[in-house]
Amino acid sequence: MENYDFCTSLFNYKRFVTREVTIGNCAMGGNNPIRVQSMTTTNTLNTAATIKQTIQLIEAGCDYVRITAPSIKEAQNLAIIKKEINAAGFTTPLIADIHFTPNAAELAARLIEKVRVNPGNYADKKKFDILEYTDLEYDNEIQRIRERFIPLVKICKEYGTAMRIGTNHGSLSDRILSRYGDTPHGMVESAFEFLRICEDENYHNIVLSMKASNPKIMMQAYRLLVNQMMATNRNYPIHLGVTEAGDGEDGRIKSAAGIGALLEDGIGDTIRVSLTEDPVLELPVARKLAERYTNRAKEQNSIAPREVINYTPFEYNKRKTLAINGIGNTNVPRVIADFSTKETISQASLFAVGYNYSVTLDKYNITDQACDYIYIGNKTIDFEIPGTLSIIQDNDVWQVNKDKTRHYPLFNANVITAKTVLHPQLNFVQCTLLNFENKDFISLLKNSNNIVLVTNTSNTNAVAELRAVFFTLNNCNLTLPVIINRNYTVDAETTQLHSATDCASLLLDGFSDGVWLSAPSVPLIELNKIAFGILQATRTRISKTEYISCPSCGRTLFDLQETTQKIRERTHHLKGIKIGIMGCIVNGPGEMADADYGYVGAGVDKISLYKGREVVQKNIHPNQAVDALINLIKQHNDWVEMPQP
Repeated sequence: MENYDFCTSLFNYKRFVTREVTIGNCAMGGNNPIRVQSMTTTNTLNTAATIKQTIQLIEAGCDYVRITAPSIKEAQNLAIIKKEINAAGFTTPLIADIHFTPNAAELAARLIEKVRVNPGNYADKKKFDILEYTDLEYDNEIQRIRERFIPLVKICKEYGTAMRIGTNHGSLSDRILSRYGDTPHGMVESAFEFLRICEDENYHNIVLSMKASNPKIMMQAYRLLVNQMMATNRNYPIHLGVTEAGDGEDGRIKSAAGIGALLEDGIGDTIRVSLTEDPVLELPVARKLAERYTNRAKEQNSIAPREVINYTPFEYNKRKTLAINGIGNTNVPRVIADFSTKETISQASLFAVGYNYSVTLDKYNITDQACDYIYIGNKTIDFEIPGTLSIIQDNDVWQVNKDKTRHYPLFNANVITAKTVLHPQLNFVQCTLLNFENKDFISLLKNSNNIVLVTNTSNTNAVAELRAVFFTLNNCNLTLPVIINRNYTVDAETTQLHSATDCASLLLDGFSDGVWLSAPSVPLIELNKIAFGILQATRTRISKTEYISCPSCGRTLFDLQETTQKIRERTHHLKGIKIGIMGCIVNGPGEMADADYGYVGAGVDKISLYKGREVVQKNIHPNQAVDALINLIKQHNDWVEMPQP
């Protein structure tokens, strides 16, 4: 069996085989399908509302429903909720979400099928009293945790209750931060501290997770988790999720980027898509992500393994390339929009890709999501293009138009030779993995400093084949930039999720210098948004404000959906600013470390504002809190006035 340290194979889809864990009547791991789950947003003490929403989630396709139990009162109420749900004819397992209250976890473990504990919150308090621990102090802390945690382990073992040990990037303990830092390594060790205690008690009905709001950190942490399990002969099932993904298109793309990139490598036994929306709306997204892998192993075209060199799967390193006419090297990934199927192309057509032409002023207003190139196939254009836009044409048409400014040819790798007339500055060459078996083609590339490769594939296992292209380039010592080209024939929602998965899987590894998406059934304006959304989610090109907003639950202290929209309306023009919007503090303030500003529920009608990890204002009434957030942004000179339409 191939072993690439974090997955079964880099080049053929093979699911990482985990042990089967019993969760009520719905087992996870082993040969079971990828399970999907969500979480109620009601107050757990509101029995009727929680039962109603739980049933809605079950009917929407939930394999498990998670319910928060922030105190022993909510844990007690789980018994009533479960009884009423069973009486209504539903047997879907319930999960108690626990953070700071061991007594609630111990009670819940006697009542329902699974408990989720967060190692950073369960037995630790974040005071930063000790910034460095001696080995003895560290060992004493582990012993303290053991004494606090073992009662829950014994109860779970006695009652046959499953447990998820769920690490959150934003809530690592002081002890972990002091020794490992705010790193994926620290996240894995946080879970392993609790896992070792379980194993010492011969308890193995365990699921593990490594959630973060940043897909890059999330992917590295999960990979490292599998790496450590492989190294120690462990195989616990894995729960996937991007925490605080946000809402709308951004939340879906970010979720697909993080979850999909791991599913591509066979990692993941259950997933939850965390959207700041009605939780029922999470299920269709989760299903679409999971269903893509139902028959993947049977449908894929086999890819011959390539030598793997210069690859660091547990940290981000951008592939080193030449800089060719603003593509590659340290330049941000470029976006290419496909106009080749449009019957006519006019100045008004460019509105869809970020260039708003004013007839009255005879000039373009260029947005932050204006694409860099448009591909027009065998067509020509007869108007002046904006100064930041360039044109790609099929070679035979370009040969007639090659004197036009910022017009560049697209060649097919099967026909280009050393004698082909090229543009002196920039040429695009469309290729597949198969083309690199041609020694003449490789020789041509080695002698070129004006070629950008456009790689595509028809393989169902597209990510694996495209990844093989990058390893082949490394093996051939070729440093030409590469654009990912993907064509989709599915609907708009599926295109959004599949393209985010495919592109992010490579971008998060530092591969690719641009994105070119084609989908005949999806409007260009939507495709352009998707492309920029993928780059934003992978933090490879920032074009808008990022909202790190949680999906709400019974702990939430204000209306998250309404508040997120209010903040978005006031701040959506702040390109590059990251704003955390949290209903409570369980996943922060550490999660705020990935945000520039934070808006957090601290109590009933009490909002706290953060700058990074630091709380700077407390006990603000929600009616004044959004204005206070805007003032805080202004105080730190990050505010710009919203441009006039």
